[in-house]
Amino acid sequence: MPVPNPSLCVETLYNDHHGWLRGWLRRRLGDAHQAADLAHDTFVRLLSRDEHVAIQEPRAYLTTIAQRVVANHWRREKLEQAYLEAIAQDPQALALSPEDRAILLETLVEIAGLLDGLPVLVKRAFLLTQLDGLNHAQVAEELGISVTTVKRHIARAARQCYFPDALPVKA
Repeated sequence: MPVPNPSLCVETLYNDHHGWLRGWLRRRLGDAHQAADLAHDTFVRLLSRDEHVAIQEPRAYLTTIAQRVVANHWRREKLEQAYLEAIAQDPQALALSPEDRAILLETLVEIAGLLDGLPVLVKRAFLLTQLDGLNHAQVAEELGISVTTVKRHIARAARQCYFPDALPVKA
């Protein structure tokens, strides 16, 4: 039995539900242009899947994917706003070319995505060592936890960054 071509399935979904999805996103975001962009991103995400998925409820399926796309969009906006606020405080220290700024923001978004789902203390311990350059004792003092716990948190976050597709390890 031949395997269905995933791009044909996406084409059918697009033809049948793109207008509805764009309207659904516009009602939630209040911006028709942003809704069109995120509807497009939703279908791009579908096209990038390797496996074929049997979809019984297309609108529910598209809604789930679109909600993830919107969450990623908001996360990116939040990171970009934090970056712009940091630049406003010390513009000379962070004077980057537009290309370097785009690369930095993409990297921050990727790191945030990799750390997503980890407990706040694990993220903070990791970021304090990696971005602020604090040693384990300083992080322990800052967070009010033991050095051993700091090491465990950093190892957990590093595992998540280096091996994001691995099964989660109980810690």
